[in-house]
This record gives sequence, structure tokens and C-alpha cells, in this order.
Amino acid sequence: MKKILLTLFVAIIACKKQDTNTEVTRWEKHASNIEIIRDDFGVPHIYGKTDADAVFGLLYAQCEDDFNRVEQNYIWAIGRLAEVEGEEAIYSDLRARLFMTKEEAIANYEKAPVWLKKLCDAFADGINYYLYTHPEVTPKLITHFEPWMPMYFSEGSIGGDIERVSTKRIKAFYENKEALKLTAYGDALTHKDPHSEPSGSNGFAISGKRTQSGNAMLLINPHTSFFFRGEVHVVSEEGLNAYGAITWGQFFVYQGFNEKTGWMHTSTYTDVIDEYIETISSQDGQLKYAYGDESRDVATSEVTLKYKDRDQIREREFPIYKTHHGPITHMIDDKWVSTALMWSPVKALEQSYTRTKLNGHKAFKQMMNIRTNSSNNTVYADADGNIAYYHGNFIPKRDTLFNFRKPVDGSNPATDWKGLHTVDESIVVVNPESGWIQNCNSTPFTSAAEYSPKKEDYPKYMSIDRENFRGIHAIRLLKKVDSLTLDKLIEIGYDPYLPAFETLIPGLIEAYDQSPVKNTDLKEPIDILRKWDFAVSSESVAMSLAHFYGLTYRKLGKKPENLSAMETFTYFGTSSPAQERLSIFSKTISQLNTDFGSWNTPWGEINRYQRINGDIQQPFDDSKPSLPVGLASGRWGALASYGAKSYDGTKRIYGTSGNSFVAVVEFGDKVKAKTMLAGGQSGDPDSPHFDDQAQRYIDVKFKDVAYYKEDVVKRAKKTYHPGEK
Repeated sequence: MKKILLTLFVAIIACKKQDTNTEVTRWEKHASNIEIIRDDFGVPHIYGKTDADAVFGLLYAQCEDDFNRVEQNYIWAIGRLAEVEGEEAIYSDLRARLFMTKEEAIANYEKAPVWLKKLCDAFADGINYYLYTHPEVTPKLITHFEPWMPMYFSEGSIGGDIERVSTKRIKAFYENKEALKLTAYGDALTHKDPHSEPSGSNGFAISGKRTQSGNAMLLINPHTSFFFRGEVHVVSEEGLNAYGAITWGQFFVYQGFNEKTGWMHTSTYTDVIDEYIETISSQDGQLKYAYGDESRDVATSEVTLKYKDRDQIREREFPIYKTHHGPITHMIDDKWVSTALMWSPVKALEQSYTRTKLNGHKAFKQMMNIRTNSSNNTVYADADGNIAYYHGNFIPKRDTLFNFRKPVDGSNPATDWKGLHTVDESIVVVNPESGWIQNCNSTPFTSAAEYSPKKEDYPKYMSIDRENFRGIHAIRLLKKVDSLTLDKLIEIGYDPYLPAFETLIPGLIEAYDQSPVKNTDLKEPIDILRKWDFAVSSESVAMSLAHFYGLTYRKLGKKPENLSAMETFTYFGTSSPAQERLSIFSKTISQLNTDFGSWNTPWGEINRYQRINGDIQQPFDDSKPSLPVGLASGRWGALASYGAKSYDGTKRIYGTSGNSFVAVVEFGDKVKAKTMLAGGQSGDPDSPHFDDQAQRYIDVKFKDVAYYKEDVVKRAKKTYHPGEK
């Protein structure tokens, strides 16, 4: 018997060794077909024989730059975060599993077209080969990546639609079957604290009639958390030649360009997530939900989630409930609520990847009709001179008798989605007479000034007609555009004017001037604001005063309900009580004196850039070196957004979001581009590319892109195959 067991054991070991050898042989074959050239800023230019080779090299290079972030994105996406961060993250994991289980991810991978499966295989192989050739790297959790994992992370945005589903409400339902009390911040979907930094992006497309060269141009300006995306160039002999920003761990350029087309995504106001109030009953032990005259079964299953508890791994089991609308995510009063959102991972990956290989607007529009780019708008330009804007992409058809911005009755079949709108039915702008298009996460109905779409032509759920200060700022600048060059486009993208203060600051000055009793402590700071041109700079004391006055007023000021951000600032500047304005400004002065020793402190002494280490959650320390930054928050209308705040133990504020990867692109016979990356390409503090772009970022000193092979070779600092040291 012992001999039999020993023989079986040896056979198993031999099989595992053979599997490993087969894997290594496959990896090495890929690697031999790939050349990686690192340029003078550490940007990887990956050249592969096939698309799959290029994807293999791309993921290998990403891991070289920041394996920590590659792994972290998949720990989160596949629902295993609690195994690293503890039980407090278990409802993030449950949310991921509510919308797709591992088995469903595998099934989606298996049904994908052959070409896409090859890319998914190459994705896993590239990361696994990196780990094989870098035994000194210790993953937090995932020691072997699988080709089905991209199914969880298919659209390209940071968290996509799923992050709008509240984990707090999931917890309340799945722990206690109770409704979480509504907050002042919104409904069942997650809404950011209104006092937090606004997220989003800017995209500008300029036609040749407005440029010096007669060629179309594109501004790619995502506002994301710093270091969330790397800069890459990936090329194959099968027609791939894409350059731009890639979300760590994904195998396609998310915001960027090839020789013929360029694409930029901004977060959309299109209503793409709906909530259905279900009528639940129990019949003979089976949960049912009402649907018209029917009583349908609630699909019920279980999931076991692991979580870290000190030095041990424990488990918790959860039921999962689903109707045809989607999983049950929370309760409203005593009613169960399901959440419907776009979940078509195969098609989303198809759309995300094929977008990078197109050569003109006709093909681009056909790609958009896949309709899985759900959380974004798209700003577009190409070498044929076309410019375009697509407001949303995945847009369910709905009965306009119902208000889908609130939960609807799931028992009424009339509330069901009725297919998807085609691209031609959605809000699209192509080659407007204005000669430019802009979107700054604002209304599409001002995207091309008077040549914009008209809101009465579309269902209300397609967009909120809401402007913001960045949109106002962009329109003013673009209306004046003429003979534009790439450098002038950069100047526009970094224009220092802040329109949010146009009414807020004059309203404060008016309150002071008309006050019968003057507070002498306010005279000097008021006079500084009186002379201010509403432009940010690192030397500006007025910027320090205005920033903290605006923040303090947002927190303490009283205003009518349901005002937008722009309406709120107009109210504070024109209609709020004069004494309230002065009182809040006085509090601002006192706080500046306390925190910085004097209210008379230049903005750059307060607003800083610091990167101490490569941690995903960065520490900040006033006693350690940092750099002054003359940029401002997007909430004030800064196009070049710099989201900064103080942290535990700091008085200074440190940037963590806003302008991260930025590019300006000109299309013509040959594509030209300039880019900027916050900090640098690498997440390793020991790398020369950890912070080599930090001062350039602050000085707005863009680098020229090496796109064509002859230019890449001229700037090459290292050329190698994956696996070579």
C-alpha cells in the first residue's frame, strides 16, 4: 500500500513539474518574440510579433514598474480584498461576487472569441513570467494570475459602475436584513461627500480650422488619483501601435492614441444604473418576487468569503439573492432592492481593445456600437481631421413615464430595460461648426457652444443638464482659439484662472465695504483679494485666502437646498447674509494664523507635492521634503486640477489626485504628441523614474513622445527581452 501511495505521489509531482515546464516553455517563447525599449523617462515601448506577444510584454513591463498596483487592482476586482485588508473590506468582496462569481468569470472567458482568449492568456502569462523571473518579489495574495481575471476588470475606468453600489447598504442588508438610514448625501447609490475633491476629466478636440497646421488636435486630461496609471507604448506586427495611459493590470491603452485616431474618456452623467424595488414573498420555502401577474423564483446561492484576522484567515458565508433585474444590494424601508448595471465583460474587453487599433471615424463609430463603455463619455480626433464627442455609450432604453433617477417598481414590467439605444440614438457631436468640442464632466448641451445638441431632443435619462466651473472655463478659452499649436493647447489646459471666485470674492469684498463696523484685522487680507485677478500661482497669498475661505464657506455656510455647486457659490457671493460672509472669512483668517503662523502665506508654502514611498496609501509629513505647486482644485474651475488636502499630523495640503497622465496630440501625416506624468513612471523609490517628472509636472514642462521606432531608438536607455536582467 505504501508503495502504491509513494508511486501516486511521485506521479503527481512529475505531472506538476511537467505542467510547470510547459508553462515556462510557453513564457520563454513569448519573451523571445518581444523587445522592450525603455526611453529616457523610463516609458516602456513594447514591440511584439503578435498582439498576444505585445500584451505579454505589456503586462511584464507593468509589473516591472509597479507590481504592487497591478496586484492590488485584481485583489479588489475579483473580490479578495478582505484577505489582505481584513474583515472591514469583506463587503467590497461581496459586492464583486454579487455581480460575478469566479465560475461566471471562467464561463465568460471560455465563451470569448479565440483572439480575445489569446490576449487573456497572454495577460496572465506576462504577469506569471514576471513573478517566475523575479523570485525576490512577494505578492500580497495572488501568486498565480489566471486568464479569466480580466473579466472582472474589463472597461478601463478606475472602478467602473460597480463602485457606485454602496458597500454600506450591502452590509446593512446582508448582515441584518435592514435598510440603512438615508443620509444627506443622496440615495441608495454611493454619492461622494459634497465637501470632497471633485473627480472627473477634461477632453478637448480641436479641428484643423482652429489649428496652425490645419490638423486636428486632442487634449487628453484625465483627473484620477496619482500614480494610478502608467504611460506605455505597445506595438505588434498585427496592426497594434497604441500610446497612452493604461490602468495598472489591464492589457489595453485606456486613454491615448495611435497614428490615426485618439480617444479621451470623461466620466458621464448618463443614467446607466437603475434600482428596482422588489416585492418578495415566501412560498413553500422558496423566495418569490412579483413580476406582473407572475410569481418568479428569487435565484439564491451562497458564497464563502475569506478575511484576514490578525495572523489567521477566517471565513464567512453569505447568501446571494438575484432577480432578473440584478442582485439584491440593499433595502428601502422593508423592501428588497435589486441593482441593474452593465455587466458584459467579454464585449467590454472586445470594445476596450479594438478601440486601440482603429484608423478612422467610421471604424471608431462601429466600435462604439458595441455599447459597453458604460461609465464614460468619449472625446475623439483623427488624422482625417474629424473630431467627435459621444455622451455615454451603454444607454438602456426606458419608459420615460418613470423617473429612473429614483428606485422604480420592479413588479411592473413596464419599468424593465427595453434593449439599448444605438449610437445614432444617443447624444453625439461630429465636426461641429465651432471647430472644437469640450467635455469637463459637465452637460453635453454646451459641448460645442451654440452648435451643441439640444436637450429637448433626447430622453431625460441620457444626461443631466448641469454645468460646472471647469466647463465654463473651457468654453471661454476655446471660443478664442485660433492657429493653435501643441504648446498653445498646453497653455489652455493649464490656464490659471479660477471662475468659481468671480462672485464669491466680490461678494465678500462688498460685505466688508458695506459693513458699518469694520473689523480692522480683515482690512489687509481684503485689500489683497481686492487686487486679485482670480489666477492661481505658487506665489499668490490671495489664492491661499480664497481657497480656505471657499472651503470654510462650503462647510459652514447656510444655503437653500438642492443647489448645484455653481449655484451654491453664486448664492454665497450674492445672496447670503453679509455678516455670515464676514464671520466665515474671519474664521478663515484665524485658522490660517493657527496653521501657518500667518494668514499672509503664499499658496506654494501650503499646497505641496510629496511622494515619500511607493505605498498605494501614501503617507505625508510636513517635516520631510516636498515641492511647492502652483495649481488648484478642480472645484474652483481649474482645468489643470490638483486635488490636495491635509492629513493626520500635517498642516500643509498634499496633492493626491487631479492631473495625472496628460497628453496633447496632433494628427496629420505623422502623429505628434507631448505628455506629462505625475511624479514618474516607476513605483519603486530606488528607481530614477520614481520622481524624475515631479518638477517638470509642477513647471508644466511636457516631454516629447517618441512614437516612431527611429525616435524610440534614439532615446533608448535600455533594450531587452522579458526575463533578461
